[in-house]
Amino acid sequence: MPDEAATLALGARLAGVLQPGLYIELVGDLGAGKTTLVRGLLRALGYQGRVKSPTFTLVEYYPVLRFNLYHFDLYRFEDPEEWLDAGFREHFNGDSVCLVEWPQKAAGCLPLADVTLRLDIVDQGVGRLAMLSSHTLNGKKCLAMLVTGG
Repeated sequence: MPDEAATLALGARLAGVLQPGLYIELVGDLGAGKTTLVRGLLRALGYQGRVKSPTFTLVEYYPVLRFNLYHFDLYRFEDPEEWLDAGFREHFNGDSVCLVEWPQKAAGCLPLADVTLRLDIVDQGVGRLAMLSSHTLNGKKCLAMLVTGG
């Protein structure tokens, strides 16, 4: 993905294959484009409001047509137990899609991700490389639909 437009486009493509109940880890360094990807995804789902990083709020909630979407950013967590204390587990259910930035900050407390989407900065900070991997049957189905176009 050479630029921001490509990151937004990947988010839009991903939006077309999301199903309620999915949990997607968003992995990458600061500035890699994780929130940009979420913005592209939400725009494709019809959300017109402001899409911001949940770095300080920890979670942003977006009601979209087919499901509830929760965008988490765990960057500020000091201890995985903070995940349990925050009470976020209830959002991981069959009616929601959960996107989690910095999931390693809650290692051992989060459920198994269906999909890991890793964004890496390349070409002296100009480009991005996206790598997607599945870890569950639902994740495999999601990525298969992404590859075949839905």
